[in-house]
Amino acid sequence: MQPHTRQLLDLALEFEALKFGEFTLKSGRISPYFFNLGTISSGSGMTRLSGCYADRLTASGIAFDSLFGPAYKGIPLAAGIACALADRGRDVGFTYNRKEAKDHGEGGMLVGAPLGERVVIADDVITAGTAVRQAIAQIRDHGAEVAALLIALDRQERGRDQRSPIQALAEDEGIPTIAVATLDDIIDHAEDSGFDDTTLAAVRAYRGEYGI
Repeated sequence: MQPHTRQLLDLALEFEALKFGEFTLKSGRISPYFFNLGTISSGSGMTRLSGCYADRLTASGIAFDSLFGPAYKGIPLAAGIACALADRGRDVGFTYNRKEAKDHGEGGMLVGAPLGERVVIADDVITAGTAVRQAIAQIRDHGAEVAALLIALDRQERGRDQRSPIQALAEDEGIPTIAVATLDDIIDHAEDSGFDDTTLAAVRAYRGEYGI
């Protein structure tokens, strides 16, 4: 397991962004785990989280020159990752979108730096993929291209068409996804951390039933 992956999972457990139990998802599935980066809401937590993203993006070798954060969770992520990259010697601009166009002041749907030619979208997870596809359309409408989607966790889970949202994004849009961690990493980390057998069995069973 890569250091940035382990650091992310340790951070998620510390801030209870990763919890185990019984959770009803939007899809109606009952999941034995829940992942919500919104609980990481302190300066030190955000600094560590952004570093995990920045290290994973750098390790990917993806060529990019701009970051984009979809409203709302993607906004602080894009800003934090840009700061972490600057600390690592790479200064790039970041842009984010509004939910609704503003008709006064600077106006428009996009805020921040001008989009680069090759944009990385930063988000927490991808579920149905609706928000990400909207971001892709906005970026392309402004003459830029999406180099990759950068997320914290790949749930490795099938959607309604038997593909994961990540598979669908790659096949339909030609866009790769870079994940700091995967469900398999969660299972490995839980084993290494000595989680109880009941929890591990539930997560493995969920992976077996719904996983790609």
